[in-house]
Amino acid sequence: MPGTSSSASAVHALPFGPPAPGVPVPDPPPVAAPSALGVRPIERAGYLLGAVLIASGLFHAAVLITSGGTWEGPVSWRKPMTFGLSFGLTLITMAWVTSSIPLRDRTRNLLLGVFATASVVEVLLITLQAWRRVPSHFNMETPFDSAVSRVLAAGGGVIIVVLLALTIATWRPLPGVAPSMRLALRAGFLALDTALLIGAVMVVTAVLDVSRGDQLAAYAVGSQWKPAHFVPMHGVLALPLLAWLLARTPLPERSRVRTVALATAGYAVLCALSVVESAAAINPLQAPLLADTIAAVAVAAIVAAAARALALLRSTPMAT
Repeated sequence: MPGTSSSASAVHALPFGPPAPGVPVPDPPPVAAPSALGVRPIERAGYLLGAVLIASGLFHAAVLITSGGTWEGPVSWRKPMTFGLSFGLTLITMAWVTSSIPLRDRTRNLLLGVFATASVVEVLLITLQAWRRVPSHFNMETPFDSAVSRVLAAGGGVIIVVLLALTIATWRPLPGVAPSMRLALRAGFLALDTALLIGAVMVVTAVLDVSRGDQLAAYAVGSQWKPAHFVPMHGVLALPLLAWLLARTPLPERSRVRTVALATAGYAVLCALSVVESAAAINPLQAPLLADTIAAVAVAAIVAAAARALALLRSTPMAT
């Protein structure tokens, strides 16, 4: 335990028997309290800020429901709700999954700190514009609105750079990470990178539309590519969570890798399908039979992998 050796040495340095009269006994050196469950301070900050963003999203979900507002549109209460929930969940995910990636403390603090700051700024500005009842993205109506849109675009770029750096880190040797978790981390980060790169394309295309004076086209681009942007977003949580659950079962590591690979394959098919449908401007709820069949098979693979993990967990006796 941290501090134990220093305390013990201070105790043994004292003479045996009672101290001489008038000789003060020095206090033992303070023992540093270990962080709870081995969580680093920057990770704890990520968990806390992520929880705050999720709370903001839930609050705006209540506002959306009680106000009778619409789900669609650039000034819908849906935006602060979905961005709060999504950024909050992603920030908590980053704090958790990066704990498995060997990084120098300074690098970890920098990457997670920048990601957390950018996430909070994004949600804050989107929420501000929602309460002002004006669009947050692609809005160049006033100098202030233009500045908000530019900051949101720049924040997205910063987030992409941070996540690309973390993605590269997952492809380096991970000696203390099981192969199943290694696969989950790499696939999850690649999926998240895909979601953010699609988001970047959405922003660039929309900005070009706005520069041509076609504001409606800018909003249409955002609506068309939402499925392709959303589906790959949270695989970085789902796949490592599956690997983490499997690690708590008696399943051999080779079988764990196969189970994670099954879920990864299904998820990859879903991501690819969402991109194809978005590119073809196909509503996923009105997709052709072939697309629905492919989606059903992909979902079945993911469900089968998750069901196996849960079944094994239920059959595994808890340690006493």
